[in-house]
Amino acid sequence: MSADPGGEPTDQGRVSRIAKKYGPGLAVVAVGTLAAYAVHWLVPGFHQSSAAVLLGAIAVNLGILPERLNPGITFAAKKLLRIAVVLLGFSLSLTQVGELGFAGLALVLITVAVAFFGTLALARLLRVRRATGLLVATGFSICGASAIAAMEPVAKGKKDDTAVSIALVTLCGSLAIVVLPLLRHPLGFTDPVMFGQWVGASVHDVGQTVATANIVPGALQTAVVVKLTRVILLAPMVLLVGLAMHSRYAASKADADPTGTAKRPPLIPLFVAAFIGAIVLNSLVTLPEGVLETLKLAQEILLAAALFALGTGIHWKVMRRAGGRPLLLGLLSWVLVAGVAYAGVLAIN
Repeated sequence: MSADPGGEPTDQGRVSRIAKKYGPGLAVVAVGTLAAYAVHWLVPGFHQSSAAVLLGAIAVNLGILPERLNPGITFAAKKLLRIAVVLLGFSLSLTQVGELGFAGLALVLITVAVAFFGTLALARLLRVRRATGLLVATGFSICGASAIAAMEPVAKGKKDDTAVSIALVTLCGSLAIVVLPLLRHPLGFTDPVMFGQWVGASVHDVGQTVATANIVPGALQTAVVVKLTRVILLAPMVLLVGLAMHSRYAASKADADPTGTAKRPPLIPLFVAAFIGAIVLNSLVTLPEGVLETLKLAQEILLAAALFALGTGIHWKVMRRAGGRPLLLGLLSWVLVAGVAYAGVLAIN
């Protein structure tokens, strides 16, 4: 029974409606996630995050995803990605910053700052949409799709802005897995520690960083520490951009809305605050290794699921409509962050 004698829906009825609405889409996302992991297992150098985005894009452009799947896919793209961002906080701690030392921290701060503001400048020069430029700058300078998800509520862009940004950061991050190891010897990074510093400071996604550094023995640990320190900067960046957007909104609306009743852009999204809380908790409390490993696995699975869902938003017609400028922006941003990181590694060694 889905309703009581008075006609009111029961809990069972509500659950049934929710399952009917979201279940089919989430089931497809689950299948896509399993397929992404299968690709990763078959081709270890191709991370499941990149595979998930690619498979999602292929599925939607083949026209095999009916509209009734949209609610579940949209839920995965938004909610699951935000949960994955929060869980990412449990792999970070403030002590990691101390492990880098002053020189390593300077490398991270300078690389992130130059990549972020440089990409924003390039976006203006190329006349790329402001929201797309902000999301690309955040994704390329911090941690790929997770950073884009964190900045999305602040950027207040359209769905296409997010889809294009995710596609660009996935493309360039996947290229880095192949290109950076090939450039190791020509650029003089025979020391695996120096190569690890370069990878950690320049590759976008955490998974892509691991895949790139893992090719060179002895580079992985350094790359991960540098990369995770970059990820810690996600929360301050979102907060600072939120403050700037908040102030700009207040100034522009002061005359039009003297009562201040209009909705303002978020100062910092709730899930980013939870991400900060996870970092603080992991810094203050020693969690059991088994718990941390479980949280890490859950984070990786949820991220892959969300990226498959986001991949279904990458329509070729959207990319064509966006034109070549966003692609050029992504490539230039990738070269910029890799170049600045390269110079920084040489400077501190």
